[in-house]
Amino acid sequence: MSNDNDRRDELVKKARDIAEGAKAANRDLTAEESDAIDTCITEIKSITENMRLEAKSRFTLAQLDAMATDSGPVDAVAEFKSMSIGEHFLKHAHGGLLESKGRSGFSVAAPEWKAAGDTHQVTGWTAGVPYLTDWDRTIVQARRIRLTVADLLGKGSISGNAVSYLVEGALAGDFATVAEGAAKPQMNFAAPTAVTDALKKIAGWIKVTDEFLEDADFLMTEINNRLLYQLAYFEEQQLLNGNGTGQNVQGLLNRSGIQTETPAKVAGNIDAVFKSITKIELNSGYPADGVIINPADYEVFRLTRDGNSQYYGGGFFEGQYGTGGFVQQPPLWGLRTVVTPAITAGTVLVGAFGMATTLYRKGGVRVEATNSNASDFVSNLVTIRAEERVALAVRQPLALCKLTLSATP
Repeated sequence: MSNDNDRRDELVKKARDIAEGAKAANRDLTAEESDAIDTCITEIKSITENMRLEAKSRFTLAQLDAMATDSGPVDAVAEFKSMSIGEHFLKHAHGGLLESKGRSGFSVAAPEWKAAGDTHQVTGWTAGVPYLTDWDRTIVQARRIRLTVADLLGKGSISGNAVSYLVEGALAGDFATVAEGAAKPQMNFAAPTAVTDALKKIAGWIKVTDEFLEDADFLMTEINNRLLYQLAYFEEQQLLNGNGTGQNVQGLLNRSGIQTETPAKVAGNIDAVFKSITKIELNSGYPADGVIINPADYEVFRLTRDGNSQYYGGGFFEGQYGTGGFVQQPPLWGLRTVVTPAITAGTVLVGAFGMATTLYRKGGVRVEATNSNASDFVSNLVTIRAEERVALAVRQPLALCKLTLSATP
């Protein structure tokens, strides 16, 4: 197992070094570098799965030993590496919850949890968690939203409570060829403005009964599938639409200095997306890398057909004009396209998100539980709370373009 850990750490470092080297050189990954990173990721996934299976095997053997020797219960989750925040909470706090049943005033908390990548990773949560009780798990869940806006943004960590930076205006001047001994041209970013973005807390809670606490599988599902999904979707809305007042994040669409584009007619809407891409590169110097669009607007683009009734984005069985494989969600103009109801219909946001923005997280998602809230104790209820702290920095507003689609025929 230690050799597997070492190998996985080695692969992670190798992939990270390649990516950071390209980022430091301010360039895209080469085809060879991209292939090398893909190879590392594939092997990392294989090693992780092998480690999980080995852990599960050890746990099963330990259970059999405990049954044979009557040595008492086996810790149902300590043998497993936490693959999601639900498993992490169970591992560190579930025992305390069970021991505290019937007593008032208890509170338990798991250490702050961060996944290897996205904080909202939820894959692998079923691995190795036993069924401690038999409960009906047919639960009507809240709707599921694809959570990918945060994936477009640059990532950063923060140790304080706010981040300060300079917002740069348009570039004035440029490099030039000069004669020997001649004066060199000056360049500067016009009117840089100091901006401070403070950390904002996003939090919420759910209630479960004492009986459900005994079912580790159910509890983990509630944390992963309800609490965490809702937390992440609210975060997505804040990153896009937050107005910056009170405890709201200053969202991307409400940043001063972002560019705008409005086509005259519906027929010009898709062209306006490309014009927004051009505006970003001309005025900020950064290449656009993503598009955020509402599902209703994406549907209009996706179902647009030519005079021969052929879909520009490919038909329902195959690719464009009967060539290539089917792509479920073709990107607009080759850019990563995030389709989400978090952005208002009629508005499209195009941006060089990776270069111009940074999403800062203070630690990870924190989950705590108590029966001391309101009448929880007398009602045999436990309140489970999840929260996170984030800050959003936009260093180059000109690298974002807000497109208002036309409704005029």
